[in-house]
Amino acid sequence: MIRPAVARDAQAVTDIWNLVIATTTHNFSSTLKTPDGVAAQIAGHWSAGHGIWVAEAAGDVVGFASYGQFRGGNGYARSMEHSVHLSDGARGKGLGRALMAVLEDHARSGGAHQMIAGISGENTGGQAFHAALGYAHIARIPEAGWKWGRFLDLVLMQKILS
Repeated sequence: MIRPAVARDAQAVTDIWNLVIATTTHNFSSTLKTPDGVAAQIAGHWSAGHGIWVAEAAGDVVGFASYGQFRGGNGYARSMEHSVHLSDGARGKGLGRALMAVLEDHARSGGAHQMIAGISGENTGGQAFHAALGYAHIARIPEAGWKWGRFLDLVLMQKILS
């Protein structure tokens, strides 16, 4: 089941996010999230007119997706960027696709023209996932990120929504 995220989901979202941060280069950050910080992010996404959704399986939150404006300023008001993460056991069950469908529909209905995915160059699974959803590879920025003592490439993929 896909539903809008609420404050009580903050711990589960934090757990999923922190596992990605601590064990992969899929996210360039090395700073772990906190439940209070994630609860504030959930509220912030909704108050900005964007959104964050969770995927539930057997009553447990097993994934989330969110989006916000790609860059600051009114010139980017119709360009969005998103994040989508699933727990290990939730992959391959269609939940990522379901989260992305809800997220894209919400963004489209809010006037978004495009959705951008910023994906680690090492995350070939994430790149393939987005390609299967109709995202086009538009750029590779060599050595844009830094994690674990080394530089990482950033791949940008884009889907036109309108």
